Amino acid sequence: MSEREVHDVRDSRVLAAMSHPLRRRLLDLLKLDGPATASVLAEKTGQAVGNISHHLKVLATSELVEEAPELARDRRERWWRRVPRGLSWDASDFPGDPIADAAEFLSLDRETAIARQWLTDREGYPAEWQAAWFANDGWARMSAAELHELNGRILALFREYTQRELPDDGVERRPAFLAARASLGRP
Repeated sequence: MSEREVHDVRDSRVLAAMSHPLRRRLLDLLKLDGPATASVLAEKTGQAVGNISHHLKVLATSELVEEAPELARDRRERWWRRVPRGLSWDASDFPGDPIADAAEFLSLDRETAIARQWLTDREGYPAEWQAAWFANDGWARMSAAELHELNGRILALFREYTQRELPDDGVERRPAFLAARASLGRP
């Protein structure tokens, strides 16, 4: 991904904007489903239209979403789209800033909630989807440079699937949440 395709977040206000649970969900919906109005997003999230409008404005101020006026049928209708860039940030860029710590915990909570929801709901999916999910973990002794290299390889693999044009081959594709973490720890 080129530098232009990645929003390297260095402003804690942007980090706070993108880390809010509802705003993160709005970013996810706009990425997966494409542009939408506040009314459509309110219906998908169960939130009030005014609340969604407020959060869209916060995301727009942080340049994470933008209006899509060409989609509007009249001057009153406002469409929003996610800015077509990946998001990247590093907690080390925010020394002593509690927003970075909070963002990291919120991100972990989000990953865990999505995984728990899948485990709760999986019996309701067809057998081929139940058999397709996976979770992997493992221990390895690594240097900081090796861990950084592994991160790059995982991100490249994620991009291969998240940035691709979907083939028009009649195969059913559903939203799949991809997450990977590596941290120091003790068994």
